[in-house]
Amino acid sequence: MENINWNYPTSIWFGLDRIKEIQKACDELKINNPLIVTDPGILKTDIIKKINSSLKNEANIFSEVQSNPTGANVEEGVKFFNKENHDGVIAVGGGSGMDTGKGIAFMSKQERPLWDFEDIGDWWTRARADVIFPIIAIPTTAGTGSETGRASVFTNELTKEKKIIFHPKMLPSKVILDPHLTVPLPPSLTAFTGMDALAHCLEAYSSEIFHPLSQGIALEGMKIIKDNLVKVFNDGNNIEARANMLVTSCMGSIAFQKGLGAIHSLSHPVGAIYNTHHGLTNAVFMPYVLKRNEKAIKDKITDLSKYLNLPNPSFQSFLDWVIDLRKLLKIPHTLKDLIHEDSKLEIMSKMALNDPSTASNPIKLEKNDFLNLYKNSFNGLL
Repeated sequence: MENINWNYPTSIWFGLDRIKEIQKACDELKINNPLIVTDPGILKTDIIKKINSSLKNEANIFSEVQSNPTGANVEEGVKFFNKENHDGVIAVGGGSGMDTGKGIAFMSKQERPLWDFEDIGDWWTRARADVIFPIIAIPTTAGTGSETGRASVFTNELTKEKKIIFHPKMLPSKVILDPHLTVPLPPSLTAFTGMDALAHCLEAYSSEIFHPLSQGIALEGMKIIKDNLVKVFNDGNNIEARANMLVTSCMGSIAFQKGLGAIHSLSHPVGAIYNTHHGLTNAVFMPYVLKRNEKAIKDKITDLSKYLNLPNPSFQSFLDWVIDLRKLLKIPHTLKDLIHEDSKLEIMSKMALNDPSTASNPIKLEKNDFLNLYKNSFNGLL
């Protein structure tokens, strides 16, 4: 039996109005001068005002963050962090704000460039662990799960590739899950981020890597999504459904310690080149990858369909449920609806093959497999 190391997450404070305890979190981590890192969209809400009103002193804000954050976003944030002598990060938002905040806390005193810490082998050991600043993560969406992850994803502007940057100390030391903060999320982003959480749970569940702890979390996560995502899409003020989806986002991130797969392999190049929303892109690819992996995962998916109480439990009933769910959430069926042209499918196929998520796909895929998946999803051929 293979030897495997398992890591489980951090301190999570869940409940309504827990944002009011942000100063307590700073005190416990000995953060005296926090930097709030977020994205421009969050600044249009009252979320940052709520955070600052609960701090002893108003914190500085860094918000130069793209929807698919780049290495340059981290570099600019590091300059700001060091200039103002900050000693910790409060990372607020969806994946872009939290990933960038984690990147800034990680990189602020490192002597090597960001890309030297890509999630390859033991590259993470190149980092100076003693100068990584503490992170408090406050998600305002329910999908990415970056709050319980030890990595961040950034686009390398030169190569147009998404890179996973990893270090164990990038895991936030405190996570505040306050469902009230997700209420301003519009229906479209509620759908996109919810499908991202589903992709995380589904690919983790389908992976062949032995990790029964994450397997159970992935399974229950998909049940919670089935029971809550459409509810909260139709009624954004349903605070119970909001709370359940927020927890499921965390669960998806914990689950994919077990690995991801071709949904993410296909999605990362599209996001890097066309700047599409990651959760939406995952949602488009989901049924095509399910069908391609059917031979390897059919029994697992049949068991899953039973747990979800789908009628006539089978692989096909689950596939039909995914397609119906996308329709209810107004998710397009084809890649053509997202990028409108197919001139870069060959380039993206090579990028997808080299993506870290490919290694844990349930079946081995080659470049031509990815090209066919891109072509099929572009044209809507299941």
